[in-house]
Amino acid sequence: MYKTNYYRFFIFFIIITLMSSCATYDPYTGEKKVSKSTTYGVAGAVVCGIIGATKDSKHARNAALGCGAIGAGIGAYMDSQEAELRRELEGSGVRVVRQGNQIQLVMPGNITFNTDEYSIKANFYPVLDSVAKVLYKYRDTNLEITGYTDSVGTKDYNMRLSENRAASVKHYLASRSVDAQRLKAFGQGELYPIADNMTESGRQQNRRVELYITAVQ
Repeated sequence: MYKTNYYRFFIFFIIITLMSSCATYDPYTGEKKVSKSTTYGVAGAVVCGIIGATKDSKHARNAALGCGAIGAGIGAYMDSQEAELRRELEGSGVRVVRQGNQIQLVMPGNITFNTDEYSIKANFYPVLDSVAKVLYKYRDTNLEITGYTDSVGTKDYNMRLSENRAASVKHYLASRSVDAQRLKAFGQGELYPIADNMTESGRQQNRRVELYITAVQ
């Protein structure tokens, strides 16, 4: 009991300190102000902190996840999601890239689709199942799915192919219990290459699907 009360006191002390440090002053009136985002984030931290202080480490982690991105803090929420994605996708050929509070998954076309097709390869379903499992758990995120092609073929054809490939990934994730309202699919055709289309290895890199996972704010 004494230990629990100590943790509670310590959490409240930290929160009060954070609120004080995040306060700003109106240069005209001299009035102290705290932004709404700070207020909501600190309020969430109060709840999450008290729960965490009264549970063991496993329950504390689960409680932080249950508090969502706002309560746990967007950065911490995305850190946890990134760690799970890296663990689930290790050795799959999918590249996980962290950019601030956004997580990018780069799926090379050669492991996702057959050449000139948009039906997902059967052996790639387990990889998408792993992605869906993490997305289902971290529900305070939205996902943009963007398809790309190399420069072989007409621009119109490549645009349709990239759109169809992105849509295939979207529909599959939705079929695995990821809320379709969180998912958006786009095609960019041969735009924004990441390698030289004059070489086979470069074209292979450009044939890809990228998933951008962003926290709901």
